[in-house]
Amino acid sequence: MGLFDRLRGDDAPRVAFFGIDGVPYSLVADNEDVFPNLNRIAREGGAAAIESIVPPESSACWPSLTTGVNPGETGVYGFQDRETGTYDTYVPMGDDVQAKRLWDRVQEDGRDATVLNVPVTFPPQRNVQRQVSGFLSVDDMTKAAQPEELQGYLDSIDYNLDVNAKLGHDDDKTAFIENAHETLEKRFEAFEHYVEQDDWDLFFGVFMTTDRVNHFLFEHYERDGEYREEFLEFYRTVDEYIGKLRDALPDDVTMLVASDHGFTTLDHEVHLNEWLRREGWLSFDTDEPGELGDISDETRAYSFIPGRVYLNLEGREPRGGVPEAEYEAVRDELKAELEALEGPNGEPVAERVVEKEQAFRGDHDAIAPDLVVIPNHGFDLKAGFKGHDDVFGKEARNGMHSFDNAALFVDDDDVSITDADLYDITPTILDLMEIDYERSEFDGGSLA
Repeated sequence: MGLFDRLRGDDAPRVAFFGIDGVPYSLVADNEDVFPNLNRIAREGGAAAIESIVPPESSACWPSLTTGVNPGETGVYGFQDRETGTYDTYVPMGDDVQAKRLWDRVQEDGRDATVLNVPVTFPPQRNVQRQVSGFLSVDDMTKAAQPEELQGYLDSIDYNLDVNAKLGHDDDKTAFIENAHETLEKRFEAFEHYVEQDDWDLFFGVFMTTDRVNHFLFEHYERDGEYREEFLEFYRTVDEYIGKLRDALPDDVTMLVASDHGFTTLDHEVHLNEWLRREGWLSFDTDEPGELGDISDETRAYSFIPGRVYLNLEGREPRGGVPEAEYEAVRDELKAELEALEGPNGEPVAERVVEKEQAFRGDHDAIAPDLVVIPNHGFDLKAGFKGHDDVFGKEARNGMHSFDNAALFVDDDDVSITDADLYDITPTILDLMEIDYERSEFDGGSLA
C-alpha cells in the first residue's frame, strides 16, 4: 500500500481491472506456453469463458460491461445509432452513455478511480481522479485526458491512443505488427506507472490493441497462416505485461482481467443492406445512396452493423413504410427470411435471430433494433447504404467478433464464474470493493 493510502488510513479493499478487448477464452486456455500468467490466475483464482451482449460490438459492449446493464439502459447499441424520430445518425460517445458507470459509483462512495483507455469514454469526465479516453477518442491529449498532469505524462512517453488500423490493410503486415507492439508497450508503460503510483481504489484500464491484432491476424492463428508466430509473439508480450502488472499490485488489491467479446476467423462479410435491397425490403430515392436518409417511403427494413435490423415503422420513423398494425406480422416474416439466409456454400448465416424484447429493456430502448442477427462463426454482418456488387465478400480483415467465448479471469479463489456474462462484472467489482448497491439496478449478478 502506498504512502497516500497509509496517510488516508483507508483499509477498504481495492480492485484493478485490465481489459483485453476481443481476446477469446479458448485462445488463452489452449496456449498455456503463450499465456503462463493468465493461466496461473486461472489455477490460483477463477477463470472461464463468458458470454458477451447483443450485439457483441465494442461500442455497445464496454458501456454495458462498465454499467452492468443492457443497451436499453445505456442507450448505446453500436458504432452508429439513429436519432429518435429522424433518419439522422451519430457515433455514440461517452456523453451518450445514459447509465451510471462503475467509476462514478466508486467516486460517489468517496473513493478514487483511475480510468485509462476504456472505449466510449470521450470526453474524459472531470469527476474522476484521472482518465484518458479510449476507442473513438480524438488523438489530442489536451482533449482526451485529464488532469493536466496525466496529459503531460502521456505526451512525455509518446503514448498512442490506438493502433494505426490502416496498416492492417496492407498485404505485408510487418508495419502493422510493429505499430501494434509500440502501442501495446506504451499502454503497459502508462498502466504500470499509475499502478505503482498507488493512489487509487479502482484502477480500470483497457488494452484495445488485442482487438486490432485479432481483426487482421486471427485467421493466421487458427489456420496456421503466414503470421501465426507473430500473432503468438504479440500475445506472449500481452501476457508478460499482465504478469508484471499483477506483481506490481499491492496485497489489498484484487485483479480482474476480461474481454468484451470473443473472436473467430472471418470467411464471409455479409452486406445485409444489399441483401435487404435484393429481397425487396429496402429501396432508395436516389441512384447513388450514401446514408440512411436516402431510403424511400416504400422501404420496409434497413440495417446497421453488426446485424441490427430495423423496420421502417410508421409513427416511429419519419417516413415509415410498415403500418404499426402490421408490425408483428412483418417482423415475423423478416425474421424467418433472415433465419433462412444461407452463405455461398449453403451454410446458415444466422446462429439465431433475437427479437428486441429478448435483449433490450429500459428507458432508452426507443432506438433499439427490432431484430439482431447473431451470426454463425465465419460470417461478419456489415451494413452501409452505398450498395455492393455482391451480398457476400471479404476484404482485409480476417477475424470477427463472436458472442460466445469472451474471457474473465479473477485473482480470487472465492469468486465462482459460472454461466456468467458481461453484465456480471460491475456488480462483482462493487462487491469486491464492498460498495453497496441495489441488486435490481443491474442485469447481471455478483460472482463474488
